[in-house]
Amino acid sequence: MLTEFLRVTGVVCSTLILPDELKTSGGPLMPEQAAYDVVHYLLSIAVDHEQQSIDGSLVLSAKVVQPMSFLVLDLDTALTVRAMARQVRKPGPVVSIHDPYDDVPLAFERRGLKIWARLEHTFQPGEELRVRVDYGGKPRVAPSPPWDGGFTWARTENGDPWIATTCQLQGADLWWPCKDHPSDRADGFDLEVTVKKPLLCASNGVLVEQVDEGDKTRFHWHVSTPINSYSIALNIAPYRTIEQKFRSIAGEEFPVVLYVLPEHMNQGEALFPQILEHLRFHEETFGPYPFRADKYGVVETPHLGMEHQTIIAYGNGFRNDHWGYDWLHHHEQSHEWWANLVVAADYKDFWIHEGFGTYSQCLFIERKHGKEGYRKHMDDIRRRLLNRKAVAPLQSCSMADIYSHDVYYKGAWVLHTLRYLIGDAALFESLRRMAYPSAALERSTDGSACHYASTDDFRALAERASGQKLKWFFDVYLHQPLLPNLLAETRDGTLHLRWETPDQIPFPMPVEVELGERRQRLDLTDGSAALPLPPGVTPTIDPDHWILRAEG
Repeated sequence: MLTEFLRVTGVVCSTLILPDELKTSGGPLMPEQAAYDVVHYLLSIAVDHEQQSIDGSLVLSAKVVQPMSFLVLDLDTALTVRAMARQVRKPGPVVSIHDPYDDVPLAFERRGLKIWARLEHTFQPGEELRVRVDYGGKPRVAPSPPWDGGFTWARTENGDPWIATTCQLQGADLWWPCKDHPSDRADGFDLEVTVKKPLLCASNGVLVEQVDEGDKTRFHWHVSTPINSYSIALNIAPYRTIEQKFRSIAGEEFPVVLYVLPEHMNQGEALFPQILEHLRFHEETFGPYPFRADKYGVVETPHLGMEHQTIIAYGNGFRNDHWGYDWLHHHEQSHEWWANLVVAADYKDFWIHEGFGTYSQCLFIERKHGKEGYRKHMDDIRRRLLNRKAVAPLQSCSMADIYSHDVYYKGAWVLHTLRYLIGDAALFESLRRMAYPSAALERSTDGSACHYASTDDFRALAERASGQKLKWFFDVYLHQPLLPNLLAETRDGTLHLRWETPDQIPFPMPVEVELGERRQRLDLTDGSAALPLPPGVTPTIDPDHWILRAEG
């Protein structure tokens, strides 16, 4: 979503500026949190629009991987923890997520943004741990959602409450206790939300039940596959739904549901065919929709958008751009593959989410408008590169460290240039296997296809598909910020080309030269080449603008 925001507003930034150290996510993982692996979250919460408050509990189920005597969770200081307890299930068959448990109270303390709970003994690797946190208060109001997140307490055109959460950049701990790190996503999630009638809560996964509780309604949503913590979302309004079954290229049918405000039903119905068209494009390009066991959902929100898994936030006003499509929906839908199916375990590889998602839009424009439209779009985004920070640095990063529009635009351009270097067949094979490491996983619906991936993983796939060694390519374009410079000089009827790179990094990028009606691809294995020119012919270097390089 940052791509269009920066285009429209003209904002130029290389680093996201956050209010304080509290408002970021990721970075090096502390040992106390590395000691456990989240298996499941159960979040039960009541939302009060009038008081702009929340009240509820979080039950964490985890597996211990290193000896631990403290459980450390993240939670914004705007919210108060009332009690914590380790839960031990009573004997008897498992009937529901609310099976009776004995509570063993835990002593805890707040240390800034962390909750430290002392366990009654040291838990050993392989043991399971279930802890309940009772909490509540007035959560942070989002200053400028979705980039600076929190709760949005809005009203519809008809004056009804309209509530949404956004927390990608700052982390889910803005509104619920969790292990706020991209390297650990729960295998499953249950969310129970209680709101006043006639409001409806649209959220992730499948709606298990909708329970009447007097003047309130409790909604129980269940996510059956692994999910990022920041992807859990509340969307509350008097929504109406537009729904249709979609047949995946894998063979299954699954529901596609659009939640819109009552006053926007006509606009929602007009958008719905595009939603299906985008789904078909992404399936054909990257593989089957990953979350067919649950749904594909889109919900109208009072903010621009976000890639919340199976409930994409949409606030683009039902508008097409100058390319004739709803860019916001297409971009956010791409994240079901690049962010929700494939996840960067460390934000140093965040370009896999945003660069791949942005390039998906480039490919869609190519499908709709051909090669000329594709090249024009690539030239448009080329002019917005900053080249001040590495797109994929080698050291661990927080979201604040990495978030800039180069992870979007330059990430897309890196894929564009890689396509030129290794060819269409190898690039698209690499993308397909980055999404689904095997054809067998494309047929899975149980969440087993969800995986973490890194920049090195993608390089290995591209090398395997192309038969080329590509470390030099990734070193120059992703692991440092400056662009290579192509020095061109004509002497005595000969074109001399030489690559100049930061720190003399080897860069054997071949260069296409147009000579009148003829084109020739020059091999610059040692970084330079010479080409005799026909009399009277002025050469055009890289005529189709494939190579990302310094200008001027």
